[in-house]
Amino acid sequence: MKLKDIKILHLDSNHPLLWEQLQAADFQNFDDFSSTKEEIETIISNYHGIIIRSRFKIDKQFLDKAINLQFIARVGAGLESIDCDYATSKGIKLIAAPEGNSNAVGEHALGMLLSLFNKLNKADKEIRKGEWNRESNRGFELDGKTVGIIGYGNMGKSFAKKLKGFDVEVLCYDILENVGDDNARQVSLQELQEKANVLSLHTPWTPQTDKMINETFINSFAKPFWFINTARGKSVVTEDLVNGLKKGKILGAGLDVLEYEKLSFETLFEGQKPEAFDYLLNADNVLLTPHIAGWTFESKEKLAQTIVDKIIKQYSDE
Repeated sequence: MKLKDIKILHLDSNHPLLWEQLQAADFQNFDDFSSTKEEIETIISNYHGIIIRSRFKIDKQFLDKAINLQFIARVGAGLESIDCDYATSKGIKLIAAPEGNSNAVGEHALGMLLSLFNKLNKADKEIRKGEWNRESNRGFELDGKTVGIIGYGNMGKSFAKKLKGFDVEVLCYDILENVGDDNARQVSLQELQEKANVLSLHTPWTPQTDKMINETFINSFAKPFWFINTARGKSVVTEDLVNGLKKGKILGAGLDVLEYEKLSFETLFEGQKPEAFDYLLNADNVLLTPHIAGWTFESKEKLAQTIVDKIIKQYSDE
């Protein structure tokens, strides 16, 4: 099949280079940013490729309508909004871009950690209210601490690299073997929980990681620890996290993602706030950001470039 015959449907807006470079490579670009999933299903058979962020879930029903689909490209790191097994069984190539925003995530995780250690968000709010409290805002130094990273793929490796300038021990745990490197020593989960002063989560959302950070998991740590999550909110039981904060088992939490996010990541829940979330909103030792760890100006371009390169490579290899 010639490139000029391949029709690609863009379902979300992205960096313009994505459209421009695919067009220059001779693909046919089309977009639809407003139709419902059901409406897209009525026309999806006309297309050979989809480019999406997280607008809606691509499930079995959708894939059964996509009879000519050759690839799905997600402009992001994870593929949890896609029924990957079913798509693969139909011969559809799945493309993601974890390389594109890994640096941004690593920097954001480090920024959250340093802010928590030095109580920057608390001190800033107090000064704005006219309060000048030095002793209650005495911070901690990262040097001498042990940082544990769970999930040592692109994101975890990026965070570990950022820690190279500090006098810290970095441990990593992953379900894959032999992923450790010069920046982090791979250990068992038990050893990580025995030694870590800091836990940073960098795992995808899967059945294995769903609600992974729960009361039992938290209490398995030998020491009180700081917790950073720039991965997926649904990997954490928020109520158990809050209980850990209340008891001092968790010293502080930097959360870029929340259990309550919609699948699109564009909004939170609607309606009354859960009690646990209300606690997070008012806790001085909690730092919250709206799923923006990988959301930099630079990463927007890198993500788009990574997707373009992978699509073009797929067809050049055929």
